[in-house]
Amino acid sequence: MVAASPAPPAFAGSVPTAPKPRAIARWLLIVASLVVAMVVVGGITRLTESGLSITVWDPITGAIPPLTHAQWQTEFAHYRQIDQYAAVHAGMTLDQFKYIFFWEYSHRLLGRLIGMAFALPLLWFAIRKEIPSGYTWRLVALLALGGLQGAFGWLMVRSGLQPGMTEVAPGWLATHLLTALFTLAGLVWTALDLLALARDPASRPARLKPIAAITGAVLFVQLLYGALMAGLRAGHVTDQWPLMNGTIFPGSTRDHAALTGYLFNDPAVVHFIHRWWAWVAVGFLIVLARKVKASGVRPASIAIHIAFGTQILLGIAVVWTGVPIWLAALHQLVGALLVVATAWGAHAVGRQPTLLAEEAQ
Repeated sequence: MVAASPAPPAFAGSVPTAPKPRAIARWLLIVASLVVAMVVVGGITRLTESGLSITVWDPITGAIPPLTHAQWQTEFAHYRQIDQYAAVHAGMTLDQFKYIFFWEYSHRLLGRLIGMAFALPLLWFAIRKEIPSGYTWRLVALLALGGLQGAFGWLMVRSGLQPGMTEVAPGWLATHLLTALFTLAGLVWTALDLLALARDPASRPARLKPIAAITGAVLFVQLLYGALMAGLRAGHVTDQWPLMNGTIFPGSTRDHAALTGYLFNDPAVVHFIHRWWAWVAVGFLIVLARKVKASGVRPASIAIHIAFGTQILLGIAVVWTGVPIWLAALHQLVGALLVVATAWGAHAVGRQPTLLAEEAQ
């Protein structure tokens, strides 16, 4: 009887084919944390009026900041040519320009870092065939969404560089921010699907249930008005809460030709909607959190409650204290974390069977 020959050792350059959902999930959560940081830095960039300090979009060479005094003078000269300089920063020194340049440069550099942190590992996992079946195109879609968010960022900046403009268009700012937050939710949701798959190879992706979809839509409106608050500097309309300059509704601060102008372009109206729609969002978030707790994922329910409770308190504090940069940035940070908590809760509910027939099967 001839003994079977031992299997040859695996060739060092061979390509493994076993999916690695847990490793990919961890990678996605790291990218999600970078997106949260990006949201905060972007908020500080807006609050410090730094967003137009870099007037040229060079995706490759723009990664290198000015290194010599002459290069700094050139960048400063470019900035002095736009209308924002005369309207907001007239007479600023080169050192003051370097401060606002730092925030916009940091924002763009972080965007480049996120792009590489997503694209390069994605390529690595794809080459090694470690992406589970059905997830490749979802990951590619998230990458494309991140690229689209960057393009929206440049369109936002370009809107502020037009003649007669002294700041970016609030609509583009809102589009830029909301795309980032939607991408953040997608990263978290996909990571949770992959973690479930790592625990149980028979696991299927979670579904977006009606209560989660409705809550997400309500939260989207709140986030939209939060972005418009930043774009219109609507936080400075009043330093009172719950009243606004001695009354519940202060009326409009500008004349508009259409209803949409009042709803989306009037600082006082936008502020009014943002502060009171928040309670509508809280109501739906509480309902979602109760569903999450019933699903057995109590930590996600707790996270939702902590996030919206902290966010409400921070919002009031920002108004009372006259919108200090550090507090407003913290408010934006918790807003991003609220998106994470809501995505977590929506995912937990989406893994619940909805019909007894499904449970029987």
